[in-house]
Amino acid sequence: MKTRIRTLSLLLGSLGLASAPALAQEEPTLGLSVSTLNNPFFVTLVEGATIAANEGGAELLVLDAQDNPSTEAANLEDLIAQGVDAILINPTDADAVVPSVLAANDAGIPVFTVDRSSAAGAVVAHVASDNVAGGRLAGEFLCEQLGGTGEVVELEGIAGTSAARDRGAGFNAYLAEECPGVEVVARQPANFNRAEGLTVFENILTSTGPVDGVFAHNDEMVLGAIEATRAASDVSVEDIVFVGFDAVDDARAAVAEGSLAATVAQQPALIGALGVEAALAYLEGESVRESVPVDLQLVTE
Repeated sequence: MKTRIRTLSLLLGSLGLASAPALAQEEPTLGLSVSTLNNPFFVTLVEGATIAANEGGAELLVLDAQDNPSTEAANLEDLIAQGVDAILINPTDADAVVPSVLAANDAGIPVFTVDRSSAAGAVVAHVASDNVAGGRLAGEFLCEQLGGTGEVVELEGIAGTSAARDRGAGFNAYLAEECPGVEVVARQPANFNRAEGLTVFENILTSTGPVDGVFAHNDEMVLGAIEATRAASDVSVEDIVFVGFDAVDDARAAVAEGSLAATVAQQPALIGALGVEAALAYLEGESVRESVPVDLQLVTE
């Protein structure tokens, strides 16, 4: 197998699971089921995974679930039938993916989750940012920008995903504990989608009137909300503090121009790379950590 750069946190942790029962093949095949390739965040995650697979001398099969749990189940069934050496999953739904994880367990194929987790089943390692901490970071920033008082909207991600659950939990916990003067006056899913973010926020503006701030569980939704605000006649982008999550390129550009106040930066390429490195290390008989955290930070102007 080609020499590859290994991440120290994967190889040295005392929290590792039992190592793989047998040595990996000369050129292992990994399967990666990603929730959607229509989102730039996951495109970047796949790019990082692909680079790590190439450096590790492995073949990486990437399948797009198109944000559909049924499609994801079919994709995972296909990977299991092919007998891949390990499966990496970015679940569309934490509960819906469980039967597929269990099927892989029964087939003796090690499972790794990236960015989003599975609600059950044996998972060797989960690689992700601390989404609860990221939600709290967004809440803290929004509170500070509003001076501790105001009305805000929360645009939620896909129901059932760990990312939506954890980001919302962190955000709302911070407001409840540290910033009770900021009230969430509307909370509605826009499914991590820019077009839905536009439509949902447009409807919220119509029903509630102008608000002081918006927190969206990802950048795609908040960028849609900004578009909706630009099209509105009774409010301007400058009147609302917008905060997103992921720090994709379009969001960074929006921060630079001033329409987006902040976005919580993950490192999707690193998440993908660390997922592949964990799988390859495990297949080589090494111990890997059950939870591999990836740092995040707030990006502001």
